[in-house]
Formats: sequence, C-alpha cells, structure tokens
Amino acid sequence: MTLGHLVQGLARRGHRLTVIRPRQRAEQGAAEIQTDGPVTQYLLPGLPIPGYPLLRFGLPAGRQLRRLWRRQRPDLVHIATEGPLGFSALRSARILGLPVTSSFHTNFHHYTHDYRFSWLFSLTAKWLRYFHNQTRRTFAPTRELCDQLGGEGYANLRVLSRGVDTALFAPARRRPELRAAWGVGADDPVVIHTGRLAREKNYGLIFRAFDAMRAANPRCRFVVVGDGPLRPGLQVKHGYCRFTGFVDRGVLAEHYASADIYLHASTTETYGNVAAEALASGLAFAGYDYAAAHELVRPGENGLLVPVGDEPAFLAAAGRLATEPALVTRLRAGAAAAVQARSWSSIIERFEADLSEAAGATKVPANRESRIENQKLVSPLLP
Repeated sequence: MTLGHLVQGLARRGHRLTVIRPRQRAEQGAAEIQTDGPVTQYLLPGLPIPGYPLLRFGLPAGRQLRRLWRRQRPDLVHIATEGPLGFSALRSARILGLPVTSSFHTNFHHYTHDYRFSWLFSLTAKWLRYFHNQTRRTFAPTRELCDQLGGEGYANLRVLSRGVDTALFAPARRRPELRAAWGVGADDPVVIHTGRLAREKNYGLIFRAFDAMRAANPRCRFVVVGDGPLRPGLQVKHGYCRFTGFVDRGVLAEHYASADIYLHASTTETYGNVAAEALASGLAFAGYDYAAAHELVRPGENGLLVPVGDEPAFLAAAGRLATEPALVTRLRAGAAAAVQARSWSSIIERFEADLSEAAGATKVPANRESRIENQKLVSPLLP
C-alpha cells in the first residue's frame, strides 16, 4: 500500500517510473509488461515464501535488469525489499554506476523468532545492515526507528513517514446495517483487528485480551479482517469471533468505522499502517508504545499505550476498554484528529526531494525519470 501511494504520487508530480516485482499467484497469465501512463510494471518470476504461500518473493534477475537499464538508463534505482531480486538490483545498479536508495520496511530479522529460526537472527540482522549500507540513503518510517538503526550501524538514514487516506478511513463510514449483520446492538462494544493472519502479529495475545474483555463484558464482540496462514486454525479455535477474510479497501474502511475498539499487539512493526487507519476511523486504540502508535497516540486522549512487551499491561488496557464505556467514547472522539495532518502529498514531496538529493541533482526537472524496484512483499489484505 505504501509503495503504491509513493509510485502514484511521484507519477502525478511528473516522474516516469518502472516497478519491477515478482508475479503473484493471482496474476498467473497476466502480461509481463504493464503500462499505465507514466508507470510501467515488469512482472518477473517468483517463488512462494516458505510458510507463507499467499505471497511470492522475487528471484535474481541481474542480466535482465542490466539489459533493461542499459536500454533505458534510469536516474535512480530505489530498492524496497532486501531479497534476491533486490540484491540483484543492487549489484546491477552498482555495475552500471547508477545511484541507489533503499527502504527499511520490514523487521525480517525479528521474524526469525516467530518462525522458529532464531539461530538466523544475528546473520539476518548483519545481512540487512550490509545491504542497506551499500545504498546512498536508507529510508525508515519513523525517527524512532532511524535512531534505533543508527545505533546498530546503519548509515545515511532518512525518515520516510506514512500517510493515511482520511477521505477513505473516516468515522462517517460507520454502517449500522453492517453492525446488525454482525449481530450486535447499537451499544455493544465491537473489537476489530485487521491485517495478515501470521505469527509475527502476536495473535495469541490479541485473543487472550479479547477473551478477558468478553469475560468482563459479555456484550463484547470481535471481528477479524484479513487472511493468512493462521486463519484456518484461528477460526476453529475461536469460533465465537467473526472472520471476514480478505476485503477490498472500501469495505475495509466500513469495517473499521463500524467497530469501536482496535487492539494492536504486534512487536515487530516498522510503522503499522493499521494504527493510523484505526485512529482515522474513530476507534479507541490500545497497543504497545512504539512505531506509529508512539507517534500518533496521546495516552488518555485518543488511545491507551503500554510498554513494549508488557503483556499484563496490555491485558489491563484491553480490560479497561471493555468495562469503561465513557473512556471508549472519549478516546473515539479524539482519535481522528491525530492523523488529519498526515497527508500523502507532503510525504511524497519530501521523498521526492530526498531522492533528488541522492541522485545528485539540485533541481527536479518536470520530465525526470526515476526507477523504483519493488519486490512487493505486501499484506494479503490489500488489493
């Protein structure tokens, strides 16, 4: 989603972009080259991610990239994912003398714990640092994360924040008929969680929190939006919750706004777009104090924050939202205001200036050509 906003935003500002990414499972049979105005996409071969077959990772494509970039030399290569395709892009760009920037979107090294490969943590962390330090700029979504990465030896860091579409995600999207379809009354508290249903999202704690909420207030209901490898098991174990599966962005916005409370228990986010979307939709938020929540939530005014990893505090915060309706009302009233200034236009303008600086330009010409290389490891929630 973030990369889609960046690509379209740069295109609207007069740039031409090429997106190079692996073909996903649902795109079998689609044309290899797709052009839409100033944006051209190349769909390359990929393989299913181990343990997460819904998504594919890109394979090395150095020869193809060098052939393309010799024919149409870009001003800049931006690498969005550190996998085999991204590494071949890095090597190819360096061979051709092209400036390269990168984005730190995902804490892959922390995922090694969730997927029982803890012995790879140190190796993966070193690989990520080595990869990004080969580029002229590494963009991370928060100042907090930039400071953390700087302490770990990353160089040339810049903030590339995230925006939120407040026209789409808004309290006005609330639908009484949708709540009725969920079987809840006007005053019944509805908890919602959205995202890919995968181990790194800490669903064990989320469901323990909701079970405690339901025990304290039997009127509480839980709606889970999204898909992923954990969905079948979670549905069997928690049959009292509503699982919607994948929904498109418009329906997602209605689901957010038709709920009341958002629980966010992940500890591996680099940002967490769902926090911004939940606040924009007018939900009372409870989560750990880091990433987007740290930037956007004012404790006691539009949400509740607890120290990262403090599970008893997280459960206590969830319990308060189940039993203190006046608190939920107050937090919801202040939620949307927290993200009103987070426009994508200002973020893209800053990104454009940083890319221009990295490319060595002092001014961005109207017809400037940029190349964005993207392995596109995105949530299955998204279209």
